[in-house]
Amino acid sequence: MNLGPLPSVAAAAVPAEGFVLDVREDDEWAAGHVEGALHIPMSDFVARYGELTEALAEQDGRVYVMCRVGGRSAQVTQYLVRQEIDAVNIDGGMQAWDGAGRPMVTDNGSPAFVL
Repeated sequence: MNLGPLPSVAAAAVPAEGFVLDVREDDEWAAGHVEGALHIPMSDFVARYGELTEALAEQDGRVYVMCRVGGRSAQVTQYLVRQEIDAVNIDGGMQAWDGAGRPMVTDNGSPAFVL
């Protein structure tokens, strides 16, 4: 099955109301993340896939998959596309998100940064 090129989008083009799936590890998430994103580390993704499907049941539209620079999120995006989920990889990940001046938060209120 040839899926064609991996769907991707620039960080600056992700809609403010877009559903972001962050697949970075816990320490990366703690340093700074997109407010409202669903966090499922790639290392736990298969075991926690049900959390994504539950969240998708409440969403309308596509899943924007994020990691630090785009490698892990590309793998997860490819998997989701194979599951017939409308998923796109965020080019450049959190580094591009931060570089585009997009907002980031932390759970403890400290200044957010990309780890």
